[in-house]
Amino acid sequence: MTSLFTSSQKVLIGVVHLRPLPGSPGFSGSLREIIKAAVADASAYERGGAHAVFIENFGDVPFTKSAVAPETIAAMSAAGCAVRAAVKLPIGFNVLRNDARAALALCAACEGSFIRVNVHCGAMLTDQGLIEGDAYNTLRYRKAIAPGAEIFADVHVKHAVPLGDWSLEDAAHDTVQRGLADALIVSGVGTGKPADIADVERVRRACPETKLLLGSGVMLENVRDYLRHADGVIVGSSLKRDGILSNPVDSKRVVALVKMMRNCL
Repeated sequence: MTSLFTSSQKVLIGVVHLRPLPGSPGFSGSLREIIKAAVADASAYERGGAHAVFIENFGDVPFTKSAVAPETIAAMSAAGCAVRAAVKLPIGFNVLRNDARAALALCAACEGSFIRVNVHCGAMLTDQGLIEGDAYNTLRYRKAIAPGAEIFADVHVKHAVPLGDWSLEDAAHDTVQRGLADALIVSGVGTGKPADIADVERVRRACPETKLLLGSGVMLENVRDYLRHADGVIVGSSLKRDGILSNPVDSKRVVALVKMMRNCL
């Protein structure tokens, strides 16, 4: 597998927010329709010029802090394989809330290139309770099942607060040096919430050689400011029709964001 970060271009990773999957409270009863919507969103990102897509079980609220159920992995595999067949873009997985092993298994099954891990190192207080990172087992499982998959790890992830007095800089440094993450992600306090530009600058200074992504709240109006410090963005909400998260992806919005990102070079 080839890294997304192979040139000087700024990377746009579009998020495919899967509708509630089998076993979750909001499941509609039709996996076929869920997969159809996922393929449509991934295709819209590709038409708009995105460089890759993340597939995540966003509709499966409430999330578990531990391993997800087998039916979740099965459904995400079906969706992932369908997306893989429909687009040429690299694909990755984020299995919420923090199932890195499932994400790596999906990479192995669906030819995925990367995963997102919300808590890779340290411990965070979240709406699911206390979540502890497990870099030790994640790295060993990657070597066994998906050695080419890159790990993009959040630093002080959204919808959470760090346990104890663990600075943003220390968390970033440990996640790279001790957790061996391939890239870091900085986000705002919640889904669709912009990150504090000062936080982005702090992580950039702490890890100047590490690839850095924005993980929430990126839009046409602020992407230029972020890309002065970051190597790419993970975007979902602002690229949906009318900027509403529950709507389908609007390829025209993707085109506009890609154009703005090119102007940032």
